[in-house]
Amino acid sequence: MENSIFLQILPFIVLGSAIVLAVVIEISTEKSKEILSWFSVLVLLANAIISLYQISISTEVYGMLHVGGKSAIFNFIFNFGAMIAVLSSVNYIKKFGAYFGEFYILVLTSVLGMMLLAGSLDLFTVFLGLELMSISFYILAGINRKKLSANEASLKYFLLGAFATGFVVYGIGLIYGSMGNTNLDFMFRHFINLIHKPLFVIGMGLFLIGFSFKIAAFPFHMWVPDVYQGSATTVTGIMSTIGKAAAFSVLIITLTAVTTGSAPHTFEDYFIAISLLSMLYGSIVAIAQKNLKRMLAYSSIVHAGYMSIGLAAGNVTSIAGIIFYLAAYAFMNLGAFGVISIIEGENDNRVDLDSYAGLNKKNPVLAGFMALFMFALAGIPPLAGFFGKYYVFVGAIEQNLVWLAVIGITASAISVYFYLRVVVYMYFKDEKEDFTIEKNIPGLTAVALSALAVLVFGVVPDLLMNVITSVLH
Repeated sequence: MENSIFLQILPFIVLGSAIVLAVVIEISTEKSKEILSWFSVLVLLANAIISLYQISISTEVYGMLHVGGKSAIFNFIFNFGAMIAVLSSVNYIKKFGAYFGEFYILVLTSVLGMMLLAGSLDLFTVFLGLELMSISFYILAGINRKKLSANEASLKYFLLGAFATGFVVYGIGLIYGSMGNTNLDFMFRHFINLIHKPLFVIGMGLFLIGFSFKIAAFPFHMWVPDVYQGSATTVTGIMSTIGKAAAFSVLIITLTAVTTGSAPHTFEDYFIAISLLSMLYGSIVAIAQKNLKRMLAYSSIVHAGYMSIGLAAGNVTSIAGIIFYLAAYAFMNLGAFGVISIIEGENDNRVDLDSYAGLNKKNPVLAGFMALFMFALAGIPPLAGFFGKYYVFVGAIEQNLVWLAVIGITASAISVYFYLRVVVYMYFKDEKEDFTIEKNIPGLTAVALSALAVLVFGVVPDLLMNVITSVLH
């Protein structure tokens, strides 16, 4: 029995042990920075592989944690995505001025928090995972304390993140007060009765608002542009992709009673509102951005809107679509931020559109990768981004939310402009800045892995979608 539990929670044991070992390495050798980068890559890759093997199982551990199934799919996204981000960071953090061993320890710790979130079966586990992830992110955002923009990003993220956590904690308190339990399975079984209690509805509302901050949905997005711009580019990649996926995993868990039973979808109107506002606001404001990190920040708000359509629909098709979308979005965005991190200069320069003018002549490989990620983010078939939107919109249509899917398609058409503008600058504009792009093998490997995932999930979408639907039914 003990051996089976050990195997079930193996990804948590591997990552927890790796964090402790990483701390020992950091304090015991001066070469910790070089060792920890590749140590982290190996640990995260091993955990991603273990997570793949666990997809076929589905069990509970001590009533607090779900192992296997969709939790294992999320664990794969977190670990493989973090591995790509760490590869991008190997040379980048020297340039950013954050060449510390603690960087990798914090990345590993944040991933452990994400895994707790995705596997939560209790509101206290949700809170523990949220804090573990969030505190790591607050420090990572400002890890270069000598850089004013990083300090500003860290402080803004901390203040607004703590504010959002307050909503979550107060919501948990009201939910507990209304049902006398913190177990999520208990909540799912009694959801139909609980939904008639005003205290429970208010508690759930506060809980959802708190996580709306974490997914960067409008109007809870105010921290996103400045934090994404001020943080290290590879950290921004982590926050905008696997961090967002972790927050969505909790929203998916809380809707389990709606998607698997006959419980009424009381919060449909809430998700419709945030999806509408996020799509329209993000896509319109992104058009005005010249800084690529800010453009991708507003684009992140738009994508939160697309995925919120799936939450509004609340059926199995749309939930499967969200998980597919999160996987696709993670690799599209990590790849885009990976290219930016390679081109970016030491003083946060070379992140504007003008720096990408004529990039095809300067470095055709990077230009090709960036074009691929821009096409994917825009939803051009047959890339992964197209199928992510397609599955979510199909789920909405099944739920008679055709008008919402139409607005989603309209917002997607608007977003094509600011994504393809980057491609136009790279291929059809003359070079405006003369600079040399340094050789970065680990960074280029990370970008290539992201591109491969985007192509595979786009050309053979059933490869991932069949796995997701098999664990949701």
